Parts: sequence; C-alpha cells; structure tokens
Amino acid sequence: MRARAAAEPAGGGSARQASARLQRKVDEAVEQIAIARRIAHQAQVREAVTRTELTEAVAEALAQRAAAQAALRDAAVARHCAEEKAGPLRRRGRPARWLEQALARLGSPGQALVIAAAGVWRGTGRRLFDLRHMAAYARRGAEPGVAPATLLDQAWYLQTYPDVRAAGAAPLVHYLLAGPREDRDPHPLFHAAWYRAANAAELAATGLSPLEHYLRAGAARGRSPHPLFDVGHYLAQGAEPAAGEDLLSHYLRDGWRRGLSPHPLFDPAWYRKRAPRSAREVPALVHYLTEGWRRGVAPHPLVDPAWYLVQNPDVAEAGLEPLTHFVARGADEGRSPSPLFDLPHYLAVRGRAFPGGANPLIDYLQGGAWVVAEARPGFLTAAYLAAHPELGRLRLTPLEHWARQLAT
Repeated sequence: MRARAAAEPAGGGSARQASARLQRKVDEAVEQIAIARRIAHQAQVREAVTRTELTEAVAEALAQRAAAQAALRDAAVARHCAEEKAGPLRRRGRPARWLEQALARLGSPGQALVIAAAGVWRGTGRRLFDLRHMAAYARRGAEPGVAPATLLDQAWYLQTYPDVRAAGAAPLVHYLLAGPREDRDPHPLFHAAWYRAANAAELAATGLSPLEHYLRAGAARGRSPHPLFDVGHYLAQGAEPAAGEDLLSHYLRDGWRRGLSPHPLFDPAWYRKRAPRSAREVPALVHYLTEGWRRGVAPHPLVDPAWYLVQNPDVAEAGLEPLTHFVARGADEGRSPSPLFDLPHYLAVRGRAFPGGANPLIDYLQGGAWVVAEARPGFLTAAYLAAHPELGRLRLTPLEHWARQLAT
C-alpha cells in the first residue's frame, strides 16, 4: 500500500507536467494564430491601399486621356479652319431683297438668278451650265422627289411647311426669299434660329440667311449648324470632308454610314439598337429628329427623351424635341436629361472646377467623370472603377457603363 501511495504522487506530477506542456503548446498555437491574423490583416490593408492607389492612378490616367482628347478636338477644329477658306459675304440689304422679289416674278430664269446670287448651290463652276440646272429645278416647283444641290431637304420642307407645298413654289426659292423672315429651317439638321442667335452680329451686318452664311463662311470657320452637331466632336473621329465640303454635308453623304457620331450626346450604335429598322436607311440623327424622339427612342444611355418630357411638361406642351432643348436651354436651366444623371448634384460636386458655359453632362462624359468622387448620390466613382477596371478599355464613364448594364 505504501508503494502504491508513493507511486501516485509521482504519476500526478507527470500528468501536471504533460498538462503544462500541452498548455504551452496551446498558448504557442494561439500566439501563432494571432501573429498570422496580424500578418493577414496587414496584407489585407496593404492590398486595399494598393488597390486604392491603383484605382487613383487609373482615374488620373483616364483624366489625362480625356484632356488629350479635348486637345485633339481643339486641334482638329483649328486645322479644319486653317485648311478651309471662307468665301466673301455679300450685303443683302433692302435693295437686294427687292431685286430678288422682282427676279422671282420672272419665272424660272429669274429664280435661277436668285439661287445663283445666294451662292448656296453646289455647282460645277460653269456658270451657264449651272444656271440651266437651277432654272430646271425652279420649273419643277414643289415636287417632293426633287433634291436641290444644297443643304435643303425638299421632301421634309414641303411636309413641314404645307403652305409652301400649296403655293407650288420651289422650296429653295421660297426659303431664300421668305424662309429666314418666317423662321423656317431648310433641313432637319439645320436649326436656323439657333444658328442666327450664335452668329447674330454677322447676320445682322450682312442681311444674309442663316443657310447662306453657313455655306459661304460659317462652315469654314468651324460653326455648327445645329445644337446636336458638334464640329470638334465630329472632326476628332477622323471625318475627312472633300475640299470645300461643309461638315454637315459630309455627315449626310458619308459620315453616318461610317457610324460617326455628330454629337457627344448622340450615340448612333445605341440609338439604332432601339430604333425601328427604318432608321438604318437614313442618317441616325435625321431619324431621331424627325421620328425617333416622338417614339421615345433614347439617343444616348444617359438621355431619356420620354422621361424628360414627363418631367418638363412645358417642353412637352410646346412640342419641342427633348435633346435639342436640353442642349440649347435645359441644362442652363438646371434640368436633368434622365433619371440616371442628376444635373444639380453633379454641378454641386464639380464645384468651382466646372468650366463656365459647358453642358454638365458633356463635361462629365469628356473628363469630369474622373475628377468627381460621387457622380450621383451614393454612386462612388472610385468604388465603381475598382469593381469595373475594364472601363478604360471600353472608353466608358461609370454612369454610362451602369446605364448600359441596366438596359441589358
């Protein structure tokens, strides 16, 4: 019994030692786990910092690319103006207008002289040959299928102004004699009132019609014929008009077939996917202005014409096309182009860096996207860019990409 009693304390000490060793191992394991957790946390912090730094670097690179593209647009306009030569501007005062009215009463020969004096006919340079063609055009009167050699859409003009069709006059002759005074547009892509306001001093000094001024001098000086035709934006895409050809005529002849965009807020590919098949047969912007907007077809992921009209009943009641109104007036009045772009919020976060006179949505698309932290309430630019690094490759801003995702 004494031997067993003596053995128990010895066995108990061994158990305590084993327990102590086990506890030390547990403590060491806990310490190692804590160290591993600290290392993992530090790695996560470093990764987060690295990702933040990379996102900031990408955003900065995209902002620099936007600045380079702006310089490219400016250089393209400067080069175009240097290569094109503005023609002489005649003075069309009251005596000249009286003479035009007298010539018009002489029939097609006199009307041909009115057209020739305006200098809007794209002729061959052979004066008598061209005069015969002008007279032949004038003799055909109000035939919708006739296409005069100038920036006048005859079928559209007769449909838009039924009084001209009823009078039977050749639309180009009517426009030159009375169109400017009656505030008529010669083409759906030529906004005469807007062009007159943008070139008021020269038009007042010469008495010319907006179309004559544009074709004689305005186009060569880089002036835009419509709020939705941006010369710099169009040229920067590689548009190469023929010598002496104005850019709007180039778009109508060739640019639309190549998929060139006439304005930063008009995406031809986006529009055609949503427009009826008939839109493929004509320039996309012409289709939008004559038909598409009434169907509510969006010209850009961040522009919703139907929503704009609902939000702005005064525009709807006036029968105005939404995108033109937004570009020409709406943005200056603080109106948003769609529920996806909160214009007042963007102006607030852009602050003093916002360039005066710019359109906020265009500013966002052309570089502002990369210098604002929150493009719309709760929409963080850096977080979205970190989640979608492909934006740089796709050349899309975060809000554009998000709008496209919502539409799919």
